[in-house]
Amino acid sequence: MSGTNEGATTLRRGLKARHMTMISLGGSIGTGLFLASGGAIHSAGPGGALLAYALIGVMVYFLMTSLGEMATYMPVSGTFSTYAARFVDPSLGFALGWNYWYNWAITIAAELSAATLIMKFWFPNSPSILWSGVFLLLMLGLNLLSVKGFGESEYWFAMIKIVTVIVFIALGLLMVFGIWNGEATGFRNLTDNPFPAGFLATLGVFMAAGFSFQGTELIGVAAGESENPRDSIPRAIRSIFWRILLFYILAILLIGLLIPHTNEQIASSDISTSPFTIVFEKAGLAVAASVMNAVILTSVLSAGNSGMYASTRMLWVLAREGKAPRFLARLNERGIPVASLLVTAALGLFAFLASFFGDGVVYVWLLNASGMSGFIVWLGIAVSHYRFRRAFAAQGHSLDELPYRAKWFPFGPLLAMLLCLIVIGGQFIGALDDGRIDWAYIVASYVGIPLFLVFYLGHKWKRRTRMLTLAECRLETEGMGETRETRT
Repeated sequence: MSGTNEGATTLRRGLKARHMTMISLGGSIGTGLFLASGGAIHSAGPGGALLAYALIGVMVYFLMTSLGEMATYMPVSGTFSTYAARFVDPSLGFALGWNYWYNWAITIAAELSAATLIMKFWFPNSPSILWSGVFLLLMLGLNLLSVKGFGESEYWFAMIKIVTVIVFIALGLLMVFGIWNGEATGFRNLTDNPFPAGFLATLGVFMAAGFSFQGTELIGVAAGESENPRDSIPRAIRSIFWRILLFYILAILLIGLLIPHTNEQIASSDISTSPFTIVFEKAGLAVAASVMNAVILTSVLSAGNSGMYASTRMLWVLAREGKAPRFLARLNERGIPVASLLVTAALGLFAFLASFFGDGVVYVWLLNASGMSGFIVWLGIAVSHYRFRRAFAAQGHSLDELPYRAKWFPFGPLLAMLLCLIVIGGQFIGALDDGRIDWAYIVASYVGIPLFLVFYLGHKWKRRTRMLTLAECRLETEGMGETRETRT
């Protein structure tokens, strides 16, 4: 137990079941669906985009069931960092924790940039620094209030996104069958030429689709502050399958049916040409662009808010476990790790300000480095779960002891590992341009891997760690209900 805490001694378990479900539901619904889905259909056709997102959806489902099994048994805010350190290798846990913190701290800067661009849709001549400052203070305020304040804000942010997607799906189905405007589009866009650009284009979209789902692992971080993790986490995990099926697969199917893949507008990242905006306008809703702009703004703020929460908790856990400076482990009287929150916000602000210098090169490289770390974390989750279940059996435990059991073990985590490795290894596809290789693109895509290796090998060299045997994996859960942790 840290003796440096000046107020509360542990994080507060203030997240209710409805908060956990909405954090899970809203975690991956954002610009990946509202904007990038159009570009995916334009590149790979309706069939290619549908297949790519379905495969990524399968991978994410198995990853979340793996994380759910570990998080219900051992609900801590360190999640994959703590699990990797206990079940695989302390150095892997150290590297995953720092990479996850960095990933989300930089994402805060990306969301500030995106929010500024969105506000310029309404206020084209306003200064960027104004909006970035307002939104940074808003995110800070929501995270400073209490964990319940964060949960409540995410609940309503997610609700806005979910209602938008449900309305889109309902309207889209009516349009496909000609009930809304009398002209049925039918299934011809999908049946005529579902894979117009071939296998490589589908594989390229497969890579991009992975980025759209990043954020679903937030439920694991939130487990450490859930009122009843053994009930709320399984409930939220079970909703993931239906979210993937309904919100992504069905939405992308309808976009492919209603908008031809040859439509150049959907390849743009402009809000006014979002596939959602185009469909709503086809349905006769004149204010579609402004409405979708507001929805996307809430998505961006939700992502930034969640990023600040997740990275703050990860930094706090690293400090508690002796892997970061001790002052970062302090909590105020409301159980908020204020020092970790301010350091995280400072990095996000620094990265955002870096985008103003030169041509934004510093910021672009930071963002590229953060993108790969999300896939590295997912790979770490799959590996940790595989080792956890094997150690659980090797140490004489019964599966009946698990509050929630992931289905299809070991197939699930092994398939997730394979698909993660394909996504990581296949990033080079985007570098192929008419037979030439864009080496700058390759370096930008893979710069996150050397960063991870610096953390991993640096810790291994300093601490002389090794991979744990199954008998050495630490499965004890004493004190985990209060997020107390022992050092690795």
